[in-house]
Amino acid sequence: MSSMKVLRIAAGVEAASLLALMANVLTIHAASVSSLGGPVHGAAYLISIAVTFSLTATDASTGARALSFVPGIGGMLALRRLRPCHSGPRHLHRSARGRSDPVAGLSP
Repeated sequence: MSSMKVLRIAAGVEAASLLALMANVLTIHAASVSSLGGPVHGAAYLISIAVTFSLTATDASTGARALSFVPGIGGMLALRRLRPCHSGPRHLHRSARGRSDPVAGLSP
């Protein structure tokens, strides 16, 4: 399994477990949910940090490393920073009249 896939899974588990823990605290505050969700969230958080550091070991991208420390969504932020650029559709540019113009700013 590739490191990016591990980071994707860990980031999803990190965010989902935080949401589950917050929902539990705001509603019934069941001890069993807290005792299971806390360690799952903590493990996903640490895995996100470790995998981000391993992916950026040869790269000078300290931004992804710093973002990985944000609790709850750090894995998602790091994943977004590490995502390779793709040649998808170009962004729309605003024309002089304020309307979106899909061809403005494109070089011939």
